[in-house]
Amino acid sequence: MRMTMAQAVIGFLKQQYTERDGAEQPLFAGCFGIFGHGCVAGIGQALQQNPDFRYYQIRNEQGMVHAAAGYAKMKNRMQTFACLSSIGPGATNMVTGAAGATINRLPVLLMPGDIFARRNVAPVLQQLESEYSQDISVNDCFKPVSRYWDRINRADQILCALPEAMRVLTSPADTGAVTLALPQDVQAEAYDYPEDFFNKRVWHIPRLRADQAALRRAAQWIRDAKRPLIVAGGGVIYSDACDALRVFVDNAGIPVGETMAGKGSLRYDHPLNLGAIGVTGTSAANQIARDADLVIGIGTRYSDFTTASKTAFQDAGVRFININVAEFDANKHCAMPLLGDARVVLEELGDILAGYQADADHQNRAGKLHDAWEAEVDRIYAIRNTPLTSQGELIGAVNELSKPESIMVCAAGSLPGDLHKLWRSRHPKNYHLEYGYSCMGYEIAGGLGVKMAAPDRDVYIMQGDGGYLMLNAEIVTSIQEGYKLTIIIFDNFGYKSIGGLSRSLGQEGFATRYVYPKDGALPGDDVGEDVETLPVDLAANARSLGAHVIECKTYDDFAKAIKTAETIEKTTVIYIQNDRYVGVPGYDSWWDVPVSEVSEMESVREARKEWEKMRAKERYYL
Repeated sequence: MRMTMAQAVIGFLKQQYTERDGAEQPLFAGCFGIFGHGCVAGIGQALQQNPDFRYYQIRNEQGMVHAAAGYAKMKNRMQTFACLSSIGPGATNMVTGAAGATINRLPVLLMPGDIFARRNVAPVLQQLESEYSQDISVNDCFKPVSRYWDRINRADQILCALPEAMRVLTSPADTGAVTLALPQDVQAEAYDYPEDFFNKRVWHIPRLRADQAALRRAAQWIRDAKRPLIVAGGGVIYSDACDALRVFVDNAGIPVGETMAGKGSLRYDHPLNLGAIGVTGTSAANQIARDADLVIGIGTRYSDFTTASKTAFQDAGVRFININVAEFDANKHCAMPLLGDARVVLEELGDILAGYQADADHQNRAGKLHDAWEAEVDRIYAIRNTPLTSQGELIGAVNELSKPESIMVCAAGSLPGDLHKLWRSRHPKNYHLEYGYSCMGYEIAGGLGVKMAAPDRDVYIMQGDGGYLMLNAEIVTSIQEGYKLTIIIFDNFGYKSIGGLSRSLGQEGFATRYVYPKDGALPGDDVGEDVETLPVDLAANARSLGAHVIECKTYDDFAKAIKTAETIEKTTVIYIQNDRYVGVPGYDSWWDVPVSEVSEMESVREARKEWEKMRAKERYYL
């Protein structure tokens, strides 16, 4: 079949499917893209003549990768999007999104245009030149943030490259961003492709089973433990293992702490669900973690937020069992690795442990801590701070007034920590956090991808003013395509999260408030209350992008707005100012952010003393 390389790429992508547990679906839901000279005549033309491979006009290249990642996460990595850009700034705009996808282990196909493979007209517009090599372009930036990278310099090379790209995209262990750099001249070149290349191809997603001997050893470790704890990570949800986890916990009586990605693995009201663990953890989970003598990690990569910078697990003889499809993660903390699919491993481990129950005193303590934590959440939800509302009470309003089947999306700032503690997850997709990369600006674009994956569910996007200002252009896309989002802007006049961190380091919130400089000083919390705020109207900005906007001043206004937003048919923005200094407490946890060893500031010297005390608690798990 004679066609251009670009036409062949689209023809191939249309025929890729995934299958797990008998459910089959197309791997690609379509293509996001912004055309430029590096792709308009190649992939652009191919998309034009393939209307059954849906093209979506997008506003920002970083945003389209976030949207693809949000879609893939919602689909448990069974489906994703291709993302197309031109060479130059369009391509490098995608690098941040690629990093987020790879760090979060989410499949996204990136197809940036590239410079001329034949070189004779170089340097072309937007080309990065090197005096040391002609085989370089800005697309080399994608190499460290891609799980697979290739540059297609001949039309026939896609016969080898595309199957390898699909292998990585569909791998439970190795997935992430896949980058195929497409030189603009090669995109338009024709080649006689074999017809078999365009046959339907189904990528079967296996449920790998752990070694039986390792399962028996793990079961013995569990029986020997006095205070076991499960850490449920994102792998529980991606594996569709939430029911298996609940059965395992019901039978074995082992309490559970949840990571950012794993929140929702177990309903919030399960008596052995202790909620969030680690730096942003609950008092319940962190107290049990401190004393645990066995930690069973399921689908977690043990980020520093999960381990509280290696201070969470303080039992002198603590051991780890890690259930994971990735060998790299399964062996962390010198654990006993159970290499396999979370659902299958939990089921088989549960069979071996039949009749086992964790120590009754351990279960009773966990249950009491669970109840005490729920009372603490009720307390925070009921705060009525004045004159500005507090973030915790606003989270409570969204959680309690939104429909049970709805989805909440967030990514960065102070909100993720408070949400991790306070959000009561009612189903595995109720809580959608991008926290592997914690990328400001993910929220609206990622939320668009979530809504596209679940069009019948309400999607609530929660973000601060800083994140909103970073990347809000996909409001326009949501309106164009008819995907209604409910976007909640918490305006706290700057970078609330880093302001709080700065103050904890003795640095007075330096340069974290959105105010004019005062008396020659840079804007920051240290300039006091008599400051001149910036004349920024975020509500007017959202209105200018086509959104319906509801402005609130009080908690009652906000609660009413949530219910009103349900009746609006297009993307709706709820705007409210909240108190940047009223936060949710930390609970028996710590995060290692090094403090200056020497300083002229007394506050910094005092913070350094506290840091040294906590730094001494960090562990090597050998």
